Amino acid sequence: MRVRIWVQLGLVALLVVCGPTWVSADEAKEPEPCAAPEYSQFDFWVGEWRVTDSEGRVVGHNTIDKILDGCVLRESWTGASGMRGTSLNIYSQARGAWHQTWVDSNGLLLELDGGLVGDHMVLKGENPARDGAGTLLHEISWQPLDDGRVRQTWKVSKDGGASWQEVFDGFYAKK
Repeated sequence: MRVRIWVQLGLVALLVVCGPTWVSADEAKEPEPCAAPEYSQFDFWVGEWRVTDSEGRVVGHNTIDKILDGCVLRESWTGASGMRGTSLNIYSQARGAWHQTWVDSNGLLLELDGGLVGDHMVLKGENPARDGAGTLLHEISWQPLDDGRVRQTWKVSKDGGASWQEVFDGFYAKK
């Protein structure tokens, strides 16, 4: 009787350690968490970039890489003036939108949300104006160009979106 109990306990232990044999290895795998096509919508921005203004002057360098098993785009910016910044970008299935959190060496924090509009990635957000006078609306868009470059434009509004001022117009060319 004791031998029978030990054999049964051994079988239970074997099942616990090895798992059920009736499930194939492919069936037991969890789906990749960021495999949905939306997670690749911003991949056109991935790369090592030299960034110029509309007159061709170098304004900075940017590295965009996929991290955390391809779920997140990380930006590492160095401006020609020495200012540095970084952002984390992710598609949120729960929100059905892209989100970016940007921080930089000037103390700026931006949180933006949005998604594809045609072939442009457009992210928007608001934050208090640095002078404490009201709120600034931000709209940043990235457009892949036919020649392989990416154009980024950044506009701000001080009047709730009635008028906009362009603060950045840059062209990304792969290094």
